[in-house]
Amino acid sequence: MTQTEPETVPAPAPPQRVTHWIGGQRVAGVAERTAPVYDPALGTIRTEVPLASVDEVDRAVASASAAFVSWRTSSLTKRSQVLFAFRELVNQHKHELAELITAEHGKVLSDALGEVSRGLEVVEFACGIPHLLKGGHSEGVSTNVDVYSIRQPLGVCAIISPFNFPVMVPMWFMPIAIAAGNAVVLKPSEKDPSASLLIARLWEQAGLPAGVFNVVHGDKVAVDRLLEHPEVKAVSFVGSTPIARYVYETGARNGKRVQALGGAKNHMVVLPDADLDLAADAAVNAGFGSAGERCMAISVLVVVEPVADELVKRIRERIATLKVGDGRRSCDMGPLVTREHRDRVASYLAAGVDAGAELVVDGRGVQADGDEAGFWLGPSLLDRVSPEMSVYTDEIFGPVLSVVRVGGYAEALELVNANPYGNGTAIFTNDGGAARRYQNEVEVGMVGINVPIPVPMAYYSFGGWKDSLFGDSHAHGTEGVHFFTRGKVITSRWLDPSHGGINLGFPEND
Repeated sequence: MTQTEPETVPAPAPPQRVTHWIGGQRVAGVAERTAPVYDPALGTIRTEVPLASVDEVDRAVASASAAFVSWRTSSLTKRSQVLFAFRELVNQHKHELAELITAEHGKVLSDALGEVSRGLEVVEFACGIPHLLKGGHSEGVSTNVDVYSIRQPLGVCAIISPFNFPVMVPMWFMPIAIAAGNAVVLKPSEKDPSASLLIARLWEQAGLPAGVFNVVHGDKVAVDRLLEHPEVKAVSFVGSTPIARYVYETGARNGKRVQALGGAKNHMVVLPDADLDLAADAAVNAGFGSAGERCMAISVLVVVEPVADELVKRIRERIATLKVGDGRRSCDMGPLVTREHRDRVASYLAAGVDAGAELVVDGRGVQADGDEAGFWLGPSLLDRVSPEMSVYTDEIFGPVLSVVRVGGYAEALELVNANPYGNGTAIFTNDGGAARRYQNEVEVGMVGINVPIPVPMAYYSFGGWKDSLFGDSHAHGTEGVHFFTRGKVITSRWLDPSHGGINLGFPEND
């Protein structure tokens, strides 16, 4: 994980207080309901965020609903012009967005910039909305009868996004939803909310009409109101599996279209013929990038013997070179997002040892290049993990990599397929036949071959299987366009003018 940022980048000045964004304006929240926003590298409160009441959520939805009436009838040319302008503005402000991400999430600046870039890819995909919304046409299905299809927007769409990617994940959804003619209410994570307000200002500068994009901060009160509100037609969610299931069931019960992306336990299978240096580099980058706080992080190495000892040795050597510290400095890995989350992740190391795993690298004593009060936990490596241990069964969501040793390909495949999660997986091998067999047989939504994080490009859809997805549609790509639109089929008959009683000079129909 090489870094290119300068040695020290000052933290952006914190806002006095985060506000909502409703109808094109900043709106202060109810003073009695707030939550602290931390700088994880300093361990101090940076600002506070309002937690929306039901009335405030209703105000945002009403603003979106009113704006939808005219936005849905705007031309595709107008919408694509706004998307292109938004794309340029995000690109111009990408460093500012990255600094906000690092200040409130903690990931290093290079990771934060990468997050913004991946979000921009979806914006660029949405710029092609005139092509993406094209329907089909069949002429002459019967005498003077044509049939054609169109796709139309849904209305108000809610986005409930997680703390780990405060820019990229909302951009999985909002550019496509808006380009398709919908209005959006974003409920970002209360842990790192400030980037959402800069995004709102950039939409405004791009020419998006007031009310088409709104931001309400909050907790379960806001989420439940969005899931129940009769004017909200669709909900996009990313988070843990228990909450994803709740969002899906509650939203569907209230008649909404829902895509709820849940948790993950991503396995990386290493066959004996693999390039072990490549596999070790991949495991370190995919396991510890963004402090392991990402749904596509590799958390389990499934190593086919007899190469486990050698692979563990190479990973341990690489971990020793990683620099943990303030993401605004030249570090490889930053802190975790909150003290409570850091303590929860660290507790799995003790639980693994108690269950019989071997703690090869203990990140609890890491010497971080940052304030002592920061929420630090270094990269950690557990070997000889077995499937019944909590370090294997639970989504830890931190810099903890577990090694499970198996005797052959069939045992590795069975282990991966038996896991309730099915988000992402990877296989490292020089055998093309084995790789082709794995991609066919594994029950996971996204597969990497000698690629540790198989995140698809914006024009392919993102999402997993099993307990990693609730709903039928993945994010962005073609499935994203279909999620934010409804299909309509029209059957039309127009009589030949020569049969209408008026002679317009057309020749007689045979």
